[in-house]
Amino acid sequence: MGPAEHGTGPDAEARVHSQGEAGRARTRDGRELYYQRLAGPEGRPTVVFEGGLAAGRSYWAGVQTALADVAPTVVYDRSGLGRSPAAPPGVSRRLHALADDLGDLLDHLGPKGPYLLVGHSWGGPLVRLAAAARPARVAGLVLVDPSDEACELLFEPSMRRAERAGQLATVWLARLGLLGRVYRSLTAALPPDAAADLRAEGFTVAMTRTRGRELEDAAGDLRALLKNPPGLAGLPVTVVSAGRTSAGMPESVRRRATVSHAYRARQSPHGRHVVLPEANHMAVTTSAAELAEEIRRLAT
Repeated sequence: MGPAEHGTGPDAEARVHSQGEAGRARTRDGRELYYQRLAGPEGRPTVVFEGGLAAGRSYWAGVQTALADVAPTVVYDRSGLGRSPAAPPGVSRRLHALADDLGDLLDHLGPKGPYLLVGHSWGGPLVRLAAAARPARVAGLVLVDPSDEACELLFEPSMRRAERAGQLATVWLARLGLLGRVYRSLTAALPPDAAADLRAEGFTVAMTRTRGRELEDAAGDLRALLKNPPGLAGLPVTVVSAGRTSAGMPESVRRRATVSHAYRARQSPHGRHVVLPEANHMAVTTSAAELAEEIRRLAT
């Protein structure tokens, strides 16, 4: 599939999507993952982006296009998001299973890599797991305001209550057709074609079902990381923290998250921790240019 599927009419074939050419990768159990690949300079690691909780490929458009002169880039939709069909009910959507799917995507793109993996929020631990499975093909990691098991707050009962409340609110707003309005400022920051994709695909009731499945046992997934930390074989790791508070991230939460990020960077012999002063948790859209510069450091 190519750019034509992003539009209709006689000029559709000629259109080039800002996020690149479309394709589909098959997982080990036969599911298909929709992805877009944007060409870049040869001889550089391919940058592969992993979204946060129930976040599809479109959120990365600003960062991806800012790296067009740096390296090839790939964005994709996890099962049940965007244009990737939902996984059957019996197929796990726990963190380890999502990491396996990312590994299958990398196999499809080229099993030897090298890849620079960029994960936002819940995508942070996900890319760590995928990198640990095959570190030889990974050039480095960029963790963007990641969920991290070193943050004790993530195990507190208050976090489970917040997760349940957030899921109920998300479902309710999606059913009323109002969820997209909550994210208008984020959508407005994207290239027009990616913004149109996100408005059409990112705020649906189907997405909320996937969100619920990804949240099934977040605390259990993080406890598993505490018990068996992913070994990254000395890979370069940059951990990016947001400097500003946002909805769900008041100052007390922001401070504890940033401490866990600094800790994560120290676990790598080539670790780097940086705070983007003007970014909030959704740095992938609100501080795309600044984030792209941090990715550039590892990609070149």
